[in-house]
Amino acid sequence: MDLLIVTLYSYILGSIPFGLILTRFAGLGDVRKIGSGNIGATNVLRTGNKFIAALTLLLDGLKGTLTVLLTTQYFNELIYYSAVIVFLAHIFPVWLKFKGGKGVATFIGSLLAINLYLSTVFITTWLIMLAIFRISAVSALLGYLVVTVTAFIFFDLKIFLLILFYFTTSIFTHRKNITSLIKDNF
Repeated sequence: MDLLIVTLYSYILGSIPFGLILTRFAGLGDVRKIGSGNIGATNVLRTGNKFIAALTLLLDGLKGTLTVLLTTQYFNELIYYSAVIVFLAHIFPVWLKFKGGKGVATFIGSLLAINLYLSTVFITTWLIMLAIFRISAVSALLGYLVVTVTAFIFFDLKIFLLILFYFTTSIFTHRKNITSLIKDNF
């Protein structure tokens, strides 16, 4: 029964499409019709509204944090499971025919509630790489790579496997970006 409860609230919270809701509320139209077509903060930024993009990033992150904190309070043994479900729900929301965001903000939010050190490693790497490359996908993927290696070296198998899951899923969610980068640079 605990597993069912955690699955339900993690999926429901994770699948809230804040990027779509906020862009519509702000009169910016349907964010799925511009740029990459996904509902995450990077694509919302393509509307030109930095405030709505930042708010999307914050709310997508908070749904990860709040879900994991709720699970910590009532179903402590299911924390990692809850983190995975909220992340997958953001990427595959049923309300949007399973076409959501790429999961970066929700990952950060979840990881902030699970391990402050690893979330700091990811955020720092992501921001440095963003300043260097100016490409969100490259920054996120390098952040995932660094945090995965860090988890492998310094943490137990359980958290390493969680981070490895996030990294491999992120490669999938960023597959179009990866293909485009390879095509444009080689």
